[in-house]
Amino acid sequence: MTAADMERMDVPLADVELQTACETTRKAMARTNSPSDRIAYANDLFLLTHPEACSTGADYPGFDAWIAQQQNLNTAARRNR
Repeated sequence: MTAADMERMDVPLADVELQTACETTRKAMARTNSPSDRIAYANDLFLLTHPEACSTGADYPGFDAWIAQQQNLNTAARRNR
């Protein structure tokens, strides 16, 4: 597809990428027999189509600092084994 073709498209590129990601996820769901994989793919598909459902760091103040503290504790515990 050329740049001229892209300019004539009415669909924003982000929507095309979302559609491609959704199709990829649907195809992966169709190929798996594992229920847990199907649930994971269904969750991925939901988050792709509903980005408002994704949480951000602003939703959980202090979480980043807590994670950093936990990682430091884990690192220290591994060194002391």
